[in-house]
Amino acid sequence: MATVTSPARSRATTYPGWFFLPAAIIYGVLFLAPTFASFYFSLTRWTLFNSTFIGLDNFAQFFREPFLIKGLLNTVIYAVISSGLKVILGLLLAVLLTSQIAARGYLRSVVFFPVLVSTVGVGITFTVLMHPTQGMINEGLAALGIKGPGWLVDPNLALISVALVDVWKGVGLATVIYIAGIVAIPKDYYEAARIDGSTSFQSFLYVTLPLCRPATVTVITLSFIGGLRTFDLIWAMTRGGPGFSSDTIASVIYKQYQAGFYGLSTAGNVVLFVLIAILVVPLTMLLNRKEGHE
Repeated sequence: MATVTSPARSRATTYPGWFFLPAAIIYGVLFLAPTFASFYFSLTRWTLFNSTFIGLDNFAQFFREPFLIKGLLNTVIYAVISSGLKVILGLLLAVLLTSQIAARGYLRSVVFFPVLVSTVGVGITFTVLMHPTQGMINEGLAALGIKGPGWLVDPNLALISVALVDVWKGVGLATVIYIAGIVAIPKDYYEAARIDGSTSFQSFLYVTLPLCRPATVTVITLSFIGGLRTFDLIWAMTRGGPGFSSDTIASVIYKQYQAGFYGLSTAGNVVLFVLIAILVVPLTMLLNRKEGHE
């Protein structure tokens, strides 16, 4: 027997779909169109007024340039260091700030405050603090009889130094995410663990850590993507120097734009887009799959 769908019911199921239209238009204009345009212009030698199709020559030149490959490698190193430390420190701070300590509300504000500060402002401030001879950090170490390193002038330390500043600025957001995850854990689990004789460390290891996995997935994903896309902090502190030792792919792309190599820099943007997709999508799928099996 055929089922007759009333006009009112049909309108009820199709009408809400129109609410997606404004968002779809904005998404298409501001994201999809520029993305496809970038893919096209990466295959051209272009200026503001004309373009010449040259195929994959920009990509071939990109992978022939040693400093571009260095920037690509630095990007991955930076993302791994910054995201890894944010996960570890964010979790430890969240455990501390959800315990019964005095002034924990104030301490939460203090931890989150750097997230609200301008990244360029943080970069300029730490550039002064990390000055090799007149910076407050090395002067403090000198007062303890320790010779401070050249944080931003040593090619072996510059990238790591900026990554540590990034961790200082961003760990507050990771902490807030972890606090939300810990607070959402039912107290019954901790009471059961305490009845079974678990220590505080065992409760953390077998209750807090597994049940905070959704927060961990969120922090890893956001921090890793932010690390791969980093530009403003690097540019404010080192300009990619000394030499190319702290260049990331985003700062290299910016330098190519400054030099007028628009097609090459657009190809770099495409490479960065593909790099983020290759690294982040499988990582997110892996983390979510493990979460679903537990």
